[in-house]
Amino acid sequence: MELSSDQLKQFDGTNPDKPIYVAIKGRVFDVSSGKTFYGPGGSYCSFAGRDASRALAKMSKNEEDICASIDGLTDKELGVLADWETKFEAKYPVVGRVV
Repeated sequence: MELSSDQLKQFDGTNPDKPIYVAIKGRVFDVSSGKTFYGPGGSYCSFAGRDASRALAKMSKNEEDICASIDGLTDKELGVLADWETKFEAKYPVVGRVV
């Protein structure tokens, strides 16, 4: 499945009839099984329906960091992002890509 950024926003957990998606480096993961974290009121609900690559790399929940851009990240931050991606791959199914 291919989703635009606008389409991805529809999977932010606010509609209980839709799954919850988070993207990392353009790959969309179904994180519905982690709805206590990614659903409304969860610790990481701001990542739901978005590409959270930069925020994960920087270990940040700041609104300006919740985006797909990885430009200017340090090698250490890119390593942190790779670790997050590995964790997501082990825990959540990939359901598509952001185009």
